[in-house]
Amino acid sequence: MPLFLFFLVLCVASSLSAQSDSARLENTLTAYLTFDQLSTGLPWRLDTEQSTPGQIAALTSFREALPDRDRLSDRQRIDRDLLAYVLDDRMYRLRFGHHLLPLDAEGGFLAEIIYRFSGRRVATEADYRKYLNDLRTLPDYLRGQEANLRRGLAQGKVHPRRVVELNLALIDRQLASPVGEGLFADPPERADWKQTAVTITRDTIYPAYAHLRRFLAEEYLPALPEEIGIAAITDGRDFYRQRIRYFTSDSLATPESVFATGEREVARIRAEMDTVIARTGFTGSFSDFLLHLRTAAQFYAASPQDLLDRASWITNRIQTAAPRYFSTLPRMPLVVAPVPAALAPNYTGGRYSQGSYDTRRAGQFWVNTYDLPSRPLYTLPALALHEGVPGHHTQIMLAAELEGLSDFRRDLYLSAFGEGWGLYAEYLGQEMGVYETDYDEFGRLTYEMWRACRLVVDPGMHYFGWSRERAVAYMAEHTALSLREVNSEVDRYIGWPGQAVSYKMGELKIRALRKEAEAALGARFDLAAFHAVVLGSGAVTMSLLAEHVRRYVAAELVD
Repeated sequence: MPLFLFFLVLCVASSLSAQSDSARLENTLTAYLTFDQLSTGLPWRLDTEQSTPGQIAALTSFREALPDRDRLSDRQRIDRDLLAYVLDDRMYRLRFGHHLLPLDAEGGFLAEIIYRFSGRRVATEADYRKYLNDLRTLPDYLRGQEANLRRGLAQGKVHPRRVVELNLALIDRQLASPVGEGLFADPPERADWKQTAVTITRDTIYPAYAHLRRFLAEEYLPALPEEIGIAAITDGRDFYRQRIRYFTSDSLATPESVFATGEREVARIRAEMDTVIARTGFTGSFSDFLLHLRTAAQFYAASPQDLLDRASWITNRIQTAAPRYFSTLPRMPLVVAPVPAALAPNYTGGRYSQGSYDTRRAGQFWVNTYDLPSRPLYTLPALALHEGVPGHHTQIMLAAELEGLSDFRRDLYLSAFGEGWGLYAEYLGQEMGVYETDYDEFGRLTYEMWRACRLVVDPGMHYFGWSRERAVAYMAEHTALSLREVNSEVDRYIGWPGQAVSYKMGELKIRALRKEAEAALGARFDLAAFHAVVLGSGAVTMSLLAEHVRRYVAAELVD
């Protein structure tokens, strides 16, 4: 962070102490957002060893400026608690040196570059100037990330081998793309603009990628430990314990408690799976049934378009049913689209790509059409529920449309809440009538089992010393995911410690709160009203969500 900005932040923070609690919170939120926008740097955000001390000092000043929550309004208490949660995590990661680990199994910062340029429109002079600046500064950004990786190597904070191997393959695909047809030269709509982009890409961007590749392959990879878990690196066990607390938003969660919860859930879901298998009339063993699902042609699309068409039809059916279960749904439309080709080989089966009113971009349910024999149709209803309606599209776009939500919270994403809601949406699909066949229902259960297995596999690898092979075998034994999906998922967990446990832990909390509300309200319980409470404040921690639900229940009982 520039020195002038550091002193500016300290001056602002010192002036906050004399203000009322309400004004101090509002001004702290504004100051933090201003700091965040300035400290990210344009056009590429890059934390460095030089910027870290100033950032920690600034974030500490914001944390100390936060007032007690007792004299704040309900809305302000949420803002205050969430800002404290974000500040504490951000300071921890900076002190740990998380910026020294900028990759993950899907590309990390390399994937972010693809996101920025994929599908980008360059139609006006202003678009072109920003696009040109992004191109010209990209080589420096790549060199800066390489410098972070070098420092990490010196400090013993490094990525596992598998993550690096996947990123080398991503770079190879990028360099194999012809300069004039690739990601960076594709967006411009005028020939002269395109030629400038081609020249910059050929002369500076591709050489920077090649330099990064040589470093990763010749210096970084040979020096890495054999272990795949984060516990193998300097301070890795403490880091993993903190990630568990952060991603579950539960200060009492531990790797041990998450692992034990996972084992219980795996046993419960397996019993439900056996019941569904019996309904299908299949007479073989559980492993025989999984083999049948993975190999029978009836469960797979014949072409990418067939897969997209099926996903679109399921999405339309869900959207038709949704108003019966929700009093408010987002105005933003949802469309089905393929995962971008540059990402697809290492990507999950599908994901939500957020809509934007500013850029007039619809929400997109991305479906991975790469390697069709690994994309089963029986899991598609659960995937559509999770990523689209009433899952991430509903949750994220309703937050974007909420009145009175602070700018700080409008784009805030907390994994236990967001992914917990996505998994809850899969569960809700039963009541909505989305699962039409026993195979669809087994697909739902295999997705739930998948998330339960994460509670075992993630701490297994990162805390208890499991090998990649053991994790793959566990996932393959308990879920009907294709073997490609099993392998790509395990790779994802290797490169993103702790995040995978947020889904099931968040869903269990939401379902427990629903059960609590149903028991307290009896016949007065209204499911649409419950959903409005859960989604009515944007992303929150699980403790804040419990407060909201219990306040709603108390108010209903008084009425």
